[in-house]
Parts: sequence; structure tokens; C-alpha cells
Amino acid sequence: MSTPAHDDPLSDAPLCADPLSRERSHLAASRSALRAMREDVESLDIADVTANWVNAAVLEKQIEDRIKALADLSETPLFFGRLDYLHAPGAEQAEGGEGELFYVGRRHVHDTDGDPMVVDWRAPVSQPFYRASKKDPQDISLRRRFGYTGGDLTAYEDEHLSDPAEAAVTSKLLQQEIERPRVGPMRDIVATIQPEQDEIVRAGLSGSVCVQGGPGTGKTAVGLHRVAYLLYAHRERLARTGTLVIGPNRSFLHYIEQVLPALGELAVRQATVDDLVAHVEVRGADEAATAVVKGDARMAEVLRRALYSHVAMPTEGIVVVRGSRRWRVPVYELEEIVRELLARDIRYGAAREALPQRIAHAVLVQMERAGEAPDDRVQNTVARNAAVKAAVKAVWPQVDPAKLVLRLLSDADFLAEHAEGVLDADEQKAVLWVRPARSVKSAGWSPADTVLIDEATDLVERTHSLGHVVLDEAQDLSPMQYRAVGRRCTTGSATVLGDLAQGTTPWATRSWSEALSHLGKGEAVVEELTAGFRVPTDVIAYASRLLPHIAPGLTPVASIRENPGFFEIRAADAGTAGVLAACRELLEREGSVGLIAADARVPELAAALEAAGIGHVGPGEETTPAIRLTLVPASLAKGLEYDYVVLDEPRAVVDGEPDERTGLRRLYVALTRAVSGLVVTHATGLPPQLG
Repeated sequence: MSTPAHDDPLSDAPLCADPLSRERSHLAASRSALRAMREDVESLDIADVTANWVNAAVLEKQIEDRIKALADLSETPLFFGRLDYLHAPGAEQAEGGEGELFYVGRRHVHDTDGDPMVVDWRAPVSQPFYRASKKDPQDISLRRRFGYTGGDLTAYEDEHLSDPAEAAVTSKLLQQEIERPRVGPMRDIVATIQPEQDEIVRAGLSGSVCVQGGPGTGKTAVGLHRVAYLLYAHRERLARTGTLVIGPNRSFLHYIEQVLPALGELAVRQATVDDLVAHVEVRGADEAATAVVKGDARMAEVLRRALYSHVAMPTEGIVVVRGSRRWRVPVYELEEIVRELLARDIRYGAAREALPQRIAHAVLVQMERAGEAPDDRVQNTVARNAAVKAAVKAVWPQVDPAKLVLRLLSDADFLAEHAEGVLDADEQKAVLWVRPARSVKSAGWSPADTVLIDEATDLVERTHSLGHVVLDEAQDLSPMQYRAVGRRCTTGSATVLGDLAQGTTPWATRSWSEALSHLGKGEAVVEELTAGFRVPTDVIAYASRLLPHIAPGLTPVASIRENPGFFEIRAADAGTAGVLAACRELLEREGSVGLIAADARVPELAAALEAAGIGHVGPGEETTPAIRLTLVPASLAKGLEYDYVVLDEPRAVVDGEPDERTGLRRLYVALTRAVSGLVVTHATGLPPQLG
């Protein structure tokens, strides 16, 4: 739908020009203004404004980042919407008040006088673009959406929100943007954010949010745009404290890595949980039952007990010699100091550092009673006295976190002593190494072991906390992994994203309340997204047949797409001919294609694709217009999207997991990766749960 637009006060184009021409003129003028803003930054001379080379380096980096943030991406629209206010925003809405017009885009652009030509989508004045409606116009007379082909403005569509005579209709341009085919990494959704998503995006920094969202509901995009919004609204604070996005694997992080830079945000770190806890090299793997026990939150208590078992009550007093005087701290006073430090429940390392100062203070009290006037320098000298050092070493020895975990996993008696009443005999046996390692370097550490070392490290010394952390695909984390993430935002907030139905680890989250408790964010608000924007109706309806078996009680996703998409189930002969035929067929369409298969089937399918001359890449590798097929092991499919998907042998996907429920969840993930169409090929029978 396109309707005539009134004259634009921000446009220098002739008033006789048609509305589309005026909008194109404003786009051209805005691009020129952005170039001028970039050139102004590039021309800055900092030679005379920095005191030293350190300040110069910092300023140069800031200027470099600013130049990158002002890049004009030719294929990315500079603005995607326009708001015509009835009155000036913030002004009293008196009758006859003068309205204003704003173009909404990915970043702020101003002219040489400083007047805005494009306002940032995160600015308060832009909020009605996402939230205004016929029922609640929010002082908007007209909302205009723009359609682009490449970087060229080719269409527009108007909604007269303050006109009661005009009926509300579904935006065609909005629908087309949501369903637009894609090749390459994930892109931003600033032009298509829905009201319920916008509420989450603009939630305050002080509170944590958990988003339960089924496939295609945009939860990952919401989390990333929330980071971008928080950086806009609280830039100084987050510049000091830092932000972090945590994803399930490197392929996923590569897929999403361009979203924030496209929004002008370059300083957000991205990592996996394994990256956060990489204290030792991982060279081993655990059986599922072992990993479940190691990931249980009870292991934190076992580690705490084992660590503090190194603290020993003193058995004799200390004599400190200074010059001709001897000062004695009796054993009972030393015991009081040690017990007081234990009662304070501070970090093991912090208490160890405080102990010599406490002992020295006891000596200074005696000096003062004897008529001396010692100062802080004397106290520090006493704290470094050989006798004090020896006492601290005996009472509160240093403990290496990795060596502590090594002993727990290697020494059955040591483990039994500190796991008594916490882990039963079978659980203790499960976590013990069959062949104890000789040293930290030679040990075959597993991913779960590194999380234990991270927990022990935090018991010794507090982990640095960030201002905000986004945790995506959170349903797959163990309780101990949640604790590891929670340590990174103890003084900050978190955005937790996930889908309980897509939990594909043996330790997958059973409820968000339990998960948030382990994260240390029990007060977080849980929001549920159920409107599916990306997955076709027939595809999500078929996949939802699995929900009663994998996540009873969870609300199925309801697709709101007008395009029903393409969905077909094909019985095939044994071999790869049917899969290859489906791939060739979908590659004739526009967009990306993913071939998802059980991990064990991937080598055979890769060989068949090569023999057939069908080019393909792996997850995380860049597709090109010439090579648009990605071969995806089912274990790496989570979080990824393709325009079209060929799913090979659903039964093999289920059978590739240690238990049926996990297998069915893995299948649910694989079935819901398609944006426009899905072909399921099978030579063996389909899982009966698909009915």
C-alpha cells in the first residue's frame, strides 16, 4: 500500500516533485551529511592536545572507532522509516502546536548546522515507530516505512495513525523485509522490531531479563539490539564496566558478529562459555553421566570444602623480634584472628592477604601499650617479618585452583572426605579419573573440568564483573556453567535468551527459575515470545508435534507470516541421491540453503556433494553468490538460519543422541532452521512422535 505523502520540511527538493523523489533527495542529502561527519573526524589533528604518547594512543583508537562507526554501508539503508508528529515531542500538546518530522535510521546523522537529518532508532523520539498504533497513536499523525532494493529507495508505505477513518492494515513492506531471502551472516532487525520485542530491547540496565522464545521469534536479535540500546542509553557506564555476548559455539558467534557493528557498536566482546573458563587446555571429554555430575551445582560446595580444608588452626604462638624487643602473639589470639576471617566468608586469597596484617596489628597494639607510637609503615614491616610469613604459610597456605581440582578428581579419599553428604558413592565414582594425571599440564582436562577450575579460581580470587552480559542459547548450560556466567555480572545485569524445547544437552535447563537462581539473577523478569516471524506456518506446525514429548506445557510458536512457505516430506531410497536432488532443487531458488544431517552422516554427505560437483561450506564459513549451500552437523545447527533447508534422515538425528528426549529436541532444532522452505528426506521411518 502506498499513499500520497505531504511535503517534507526537511527536504530541499522542489515541492512539485513526487513524494518518492523527495524521499530519495533526503536520502542523498543524508548520505552527504554522513560523509561530512566522517571527514570531520578524519581531519582531526591531535598533535597539540595530548600530554603523552599513552593519551595519544587512546585518543587515536577512539577516533579510529568513531570513523568505523560512521561508515556508510551502501547496501544498508541509512533510514527505514519516518515519523510525523502532531506536536513537537516533549512539548505541551496545545491546539495548533507545530509538529515535527523525523527520519528513523541505524545511526544519528546531522547537517552542518547540527540539525538532525536521521535520528537513531534507539532515541526516545524514535520509540513510537515501534510502539504506536491506531489505538495508541502516541501523537503520531503518520508513520512511513521505506522499501529498498539494494541501497536504493524504491517504495514507501504510509499509516495515518491519527485518522480514525483509515482502517489498520498489515504492512506489506514490513512483511517483505521479514521474509526477505538472506545469504551470509545474520543481519539487524531495526526496521522490523515488533512492539513486544521493543519492550524487551528498551528495558532498563538495572534489571535482568530472561526471554523464552521459540524458533523464529527473534530472541537472538532482541538480545543483540538490547545491547545496542543499552550502549546508547548508558554509554559512559558500560564503557567503564564492559559488555559481553556469550554464544554456544564459534559458528554461532561468527553468524551474529556483524549485527552490532552494523549498528555502530564495535566494542562488545563475544565469547563462548568455554572461552571464559579457559584456564587449562582441554584435551579430553566426559561421558554424559560424568559431565552431568561435574555440572551439578553441588560441586561448588565440594570445591569450597576442599579449598578451606587447607586452613589449619595455629598450634603455637608467634614471636616477632624488632631490635632488642620481642613481641609475642599467643596461640589463642591467632586462633581468634583465623576464626574471624573464616566467619567473614571472604575470598580465600583475600583472607590470606589480610592474615599477616591482622597479626601485625596485634603486635602494634602491644607496642602502643608499651608506650611506643608505631605507624602504618611499622605495621607493614611486621607483616613482612619472617616469623609472621612462616605462620601464614602454615595456617593459610596458597592454593592453586587447577591443582585443587586435579587432586579432587584423582584422589578418591580426598574427594570422599569433602563430598560426604553432598555426592553419593556412585556420583563420586563417576567424577574420578580412571587414570589419575601426574600434573596440571599433563591432565586430559574436559570442558566440564575447566568450569570446576573456574569455580575454584573464584573461591580464591573474585572474578571481574561486567556491566551487562547477554547469554544466548542458555537452555543448554549446566548449573555450574550458569554460575561461571553469573560471576561475570555479579555487579551488572544480564539478558538471558533461550528455548526450553531446544535444550540438547543431558544437563539442559528444566526451568528458567532454576537457571536464573544458579546465575544469581533470581529476580529477573521472564518474558515469552510466541509470535514466529521467521519460520513458515507449515514448518513450525509440523515441528510443534514434538513439543508434548520434549517440553510439555510450553506454548507453541504461532507463525504470523503471510507467506506459508514451502514444506515437503520425501521418502527416498537408501543412499544420497534423494538428498542431492533436493539440494539442487532448492539451489535454483534465491537465498541460502542449509543441508542439516546427523553428525555421523556428514562425512558421507560431504563426499557425495563433492562427487556431484555441488559446492558447499561448513558452519561459520562465508557463503557466496556462487556457493550458497552449507553442510551443517545437527549438533551445530542451533541458532543458525537458512532460507531453505534440506533435513536428512530425522531418525538418524534422534538416534545420534544419548537419549530419546535429547534426540527429539535436537530434531526440533533441525526442523526449525528454515525461513522460507523445508524438505525432509528419509529412507528409514520417521520418528513416531512426528505422527
